[in-house]
Amino acid sequence: MLKDRYRVLLVASHPVQYQSPVFRRMAEHPRLNIQVAYCSLQGAEPTLDPGFGIELSWDVPLLEGYSWMNVPNRSRHPALNNFFGLVNPGLWRLVGSNKYDAVVVYTGYACFSFWIALAAAKFHRRALLFGTDAHALAPRDGKSWKITLKRIVLPRLFRLADVVIVPSSRGAEMMRSLGIPDERLVLTPYVVDNAWWVKHSEIVDRGAVRRAWGVPEDAPVVLYCAKLQPWKRPLDLLQAFARANVTHSHLVYAGEGPLRLELESRAKELGLSERVHFLGFTNQSRLPAVYRASDLLVLPSEYEPFGVVVNEAMLSGCAAAVSDRVGAGRDLISTEETGFIFPCGDINALSAILRHVLPDQKRLQRMGEAARRGMERWSPAQNIQALVHAIDQSHMLAACH
Repeated sequence: MLKDRYRVLLVASHPVQYQSPVFRRMAEHPRLNIQVAYCSLQGAEPTLDPGFGIELSWDVPLLEGYSWMNVPNRSRHPALNNFFGLVNPGLWRLVGSNKYDAVVVYTGYACFSFWIALAAAKFHRRALLFGTDAHALAPRDGKSWKITLKRIVLPRLFRLADVVIVPSSRGAEMMRSLGIPDERLVLTPYVVDNAWWVKHSEIVDRGAVRRAWGVPEDAPVVLYCAKLQPWKRPLDLLQAFARANVTHSHLVYAGEGPLRLELESRAKELGLSERVHFLGFTNQSRLPAVYRASDLLVLPSEYEPFGVVVNEAMLSGCAAAVSDRVGAGRDLISTEETGFIFPCGDINALSAILRHVLPDQKRLQRMGEAARRGMERWSPAQNIQALVHAIDQSHMLAACH
């Protein structure tokens, strides 16, 4: 039976800079009474981030505006990137001791605490919602045996959910390919705080930011905003930028990681040191200025379940070009209108896009404006509406059995 208001437990691995604002909006929704249970406070507290290779904490509020708790992590080696890095046995009691109408698990299944939350929800007969941001079975490390294993295990795993929630249309297609029926599948869009990005990008002094970079105000600027990791393929962009050879164009890298020195060295070898700029790790409060001062975001990743930087860039008025492995591409990019999609690893195709669009600043501006308008249909409001629908659906399905 449907309720006017649901008590919902949201189980999350750690505070995330783009997820916390959505939780704040959920807390204001008339049909939701939410409690967020964090398995770690990494991100809200200074912690070594292995991807960036530095200690960091996000400089925007992550724990304000909604009810949350930190469930103690009993792992001997706490971490977010290995199976036993999050071991939170308190989730069992939490799920069982409160009369939650639904449990939504945001931790990935490659995490021990996911299984604690799943088992507790099934044992205590709570409506259970979980999913994945993946849109393909291929793993990041490319090991083919994992694909075979996933084809066997994942259909059984996702059938344990009352409703599977996915953040992209490609993710929904993958679930259908695994045999998940449409009545148990809800697309909850992968979103950021749209209003925050629009507000903060509108007050940016674009010329001042470019002067700080040493970039002329009328120069076309290509932006890479991500960790400098091999699977993000930042070297592809550098090679494509060099091959395109658009007069007076500049390339900006906002991010840190193990490929930083190789990228700097390669840029020097290509004679591009004066036109390739490395900003290092850029915290959240500074990103609107980075996007607003750029013309085209490029995300060439070979493994990218979604790519939330595309949301951020487009909301800041920056067009985007992404590889066909980026989950956000199909949902957020309209080719030639708000951006481009190119085959992953095809440097010639990417360089052709750069040659095609960078010389035309007015066109880039139009594309950026269209990108911002297009994001109105992919917002926290749609995400929360979809989650409420998913909870309704879980209760209707339960009533039918």
